[in-house]
Amino acid sequence: MTTFITDSTDITQIHCSSRLNLKQRSELGQFLTPAPIARFLANQFSNLSGHISLLDPGAGVGMLTAAFVEQLLAKSQNVESCFMTVYEVEASFLAPLEQCLLECCSSLKKHGIQADYCLHHQSFIEASAEIALPLLATSRSYFTHTILNPPYRKINSKSLEKKILLSLGIDTVNLYSAFVWLAMLHLAEGGEMAAITPRSFCNGTYFRTFRKAFLKEMSLNKIHLFESRLEAFSDDSILQENVIFHAIKTAEKPEFIEVTNNIKDEMKEFSEIRFVPYSEVVEERDSDNIIHIVTNSLENFLKVQMEKFPSTLEELGVEVSTGPVVDFRLKSALRNCLGDRDVPLFYPESVKAGKVYFPPTKPRKPIAIEKNEETSKWLVHPGWYVLVKRFSAKEEKRRIIAAVCPPINAPAIGIENHLNYYHANGIGMNVHLAQGLTAFLNSTLFDNYFRQFSGHTQVNATDLRRIRYPCKEDLMQLGEKIGDAVFDQDQVDALVHQILPIMSKVTAVVKNNKRVNEALDILKTITAPRKQQNIRSALCLLALADIQTETLWNQSTDPKLGITQMMQWFKQFYGVEYKPNSRESIRKESIQPFVQMGLVIENPDQSDRAVNSQDYCYKLSAPALRLLKNYGASSWENSIEEYRASVENFLLEKDRNLPFIPVTLPDGRSIQLSSGGQNQLIKSIVENFCPRFTPGGIVLYIGDAGDKFVINEAQKMKEMGLELDPHGKMPDLVVHYQQQDWLVLVEAVTSHGPISLKRRNELRQIFQSSSKGLVFVTAFTSRREMTRYLAEISWETEVWVADQPEHMIHFDGERFLGPYEDGEHPTFKI
Repeated sequence: MTTFITDSTDITQIHCSSRLNLKQRSELGQFLTPAPIARFLANQFSNLSGHISLLDPGAGVGMLTAAFVEQLLAKSQNVESCFMTVYEVEASFLAPLEQCLLECCSSLKKHGIQADYCLHHQSFIEASAEIALPLLATSRSYFTHTILNPPYRKINSKSLEKKILLSLGIDTVNLYSAFVWLAMLHLAEGGEMAAITPRSFCNGTYFRTFRKAFLKEMSLNKIHLFESRLEAFSDDSILQENVIFHAIKTAEKPEFIEVTNNIKDEMKEFSEIRFVPYSEVVEERDSDNIIHIVTNSLENFLKVQMEKFPSTLEELGVEVSTGPVVDFRLKSALRNCLGDRDVPLFYPESVKAGKVYFPPTKPRKPIAIEKNEETSKWLVHPGWYVLVKRFSAKEEKRRIIAAVCPPINAPAIGIENHLNYYHANGIGMNVHLAQGLTAFLNSTLFDNYFRQFSGHTQVNATDLRRIRYPCKEDLMQLGEKIGDAVFDQDQVDALVHQILPIMSKVTAVVKNNKRVNEALDILKTITAPRKQQNIRSALCLLALADIQTETLWNQSTDPKLGITQMMQWFKQFYGVEYKPNSRESIRKESIQPFVQMGLVIENPDQSDRAVNSQDYCYKLSAPALRLLKNYGASSWENSIEEYRASVENFLLEKDRNLPFIPVTLPDGRSIQLSSGGQNQLIKSIVENFCPRFTPGGIVLYIGDAGDKFVINEAQKMKEMGLELDPHGKMPDLVVHYQQQDWLVLVEAVTSHGPISLKRRNELRQIFQSSSKGLVFVTAFTSRREMTRYLAEISWETEVWVADQPEHMIHFDGERFLGPYEDGEHPTFKI
């Protein structure tokens, strides 16, 4: 299994990353790449043959290089040699990085591929200056491939990095775009790049120069957009939305770009693969080279329709600017109350959808600024303005939050820098125009459109300038209808759809997205696990309640549906088509968690069907159906509490009715475990771990969460010279792996910890009378669960994870799945 390289590297980098303090992480600006992401990234390359020269400019502990080598091994018959050049500045990463490179070379050579590496303990930026780009010094400076997860950190304008980059003709604002730019210059003609970066380079003024240089030199072939900012780096607090892209260094542009999103199951499943004309992603006439990433056909239809609006801001007689008051520069003039010499100061906390509330009920920021000679140039005249919050996140309910700011009885007002404001050439605008513009910006239509091209946390004034708007007459008519009424989303959307003629063509798109967002809101409210808070799971919930675009939540029903029927329902009513091979992923990743939560009942007629039967079906539980019927009603908050109490009782009753977990042993015998504790994990160990890693093995002992044990082959153990106390601290599972004559001792970690050094010594003591080799395995339900216990896991043991059953992770030993004798001091090998 070639994935052992990335598995072991994944464990190493989690250890290394956990040892870095927050200051070090901030200085590095790099979040280490999880193994599934690395494998997906390495799989982007289209040409892996001949003599390969790889550049990994921010290598960490070698995860991306390891994943790249795994791809070469999978296509080893086409590869003659591989030379790996890596750069890393963090000293604590160097030893594991070199070990990873040695393992990569060893694996390549075993497959007849010449291999070598060069490890630089040096900044990639500083090293590039020494090579004197773009006149590269050696042939090895030209690379056939580069793979990177570059550091994310702003570049200080007075830093050495900035000076070096400018000397190389590179003018950009963040390390990640600098790394991509430099890596591009190091590529040979026809060379390939695969990278994971923030999405922020795709639009905005800050990255305009980078985009122009990149799109001139590189042919952008593939883009993957993550459905959630948390998906790529789920163990870190990442604020930026990430994309993966693949590009080739050539002046020839492709006819189509492959655009995907919503990958699951170790990056193997897509909700939709689109081949988008290159001209729709990068418009030829666009001087800013904005990169438009539209992930499905419905969103593309919305984009096309929105761009048919007739007016620019200039044609409306309106401009948009960033608030001029930068508070830390005017700190001495800020006030917590309004005095005779002060004027109102608006911060984002005063801005709610549709309306400015001033002063805020419980202000956390100053509410006034002194008007004097120094501050006057940063203030604006009172009038009708539209204020828009500059910062929001993709996961928030709204990306755009706009509010009407009416005239205030003051000689001037201050607008803080974290707000954008629409104005009429520096002064206030017509009241109805301000109200209509606010309604348009707050509409679900506009919010859906804005999300398509703004993937970072900022709502840039530049982006708002580029958008096309309804004509002035339509906006003013909309403003007259809205007036100064209290903001109501349904009312705003209804008026926008009524007054703007283009809306009839996009109504279905907006309503579909609205329903999906409502389903997501429900899942979040009932605290569904994060992995189930996604569009796929939302569609499953909608299907199980039969909530079509026009269906109200109080009309929810509970039809019995199989997975294939659900997939057909997604396509028919929401235009989302999953590949047929996604069926099992939908069942495992969405429906089964719903069953475990008590949201869904499986096989409600209690027929004895196999889970892969086409008749196997699901329906909403009674508590879930009652909850959904109340969504959006005044009784919603009360119904949530009732649901939580009801579902708890429902799950208890379910457990009473299903007291046993059936388990099939490797020899074909069936046993039953009590339904509780770690027994579901033990079932996975017996049915998934044993056939893969101890084929033909005999299960000698299984502990049980309810009884002390359900299997205790005492006689067979005696024949092996084992005298065991079954009431002692036995492992959860003991398997005799006859092929190697080993005893495999497995601990299932749910409520108790892993095989630590202390536990390993205890097990050695318990099995001291055995002449057979002892193998120690800790089993976890998931890799995320495993990370909680990394510091406790003993060296010279194995780790197996139930949700990635084909992999085994080895902790610091010279043998994979093998015993150790006392006194051995192994070195790390796979």
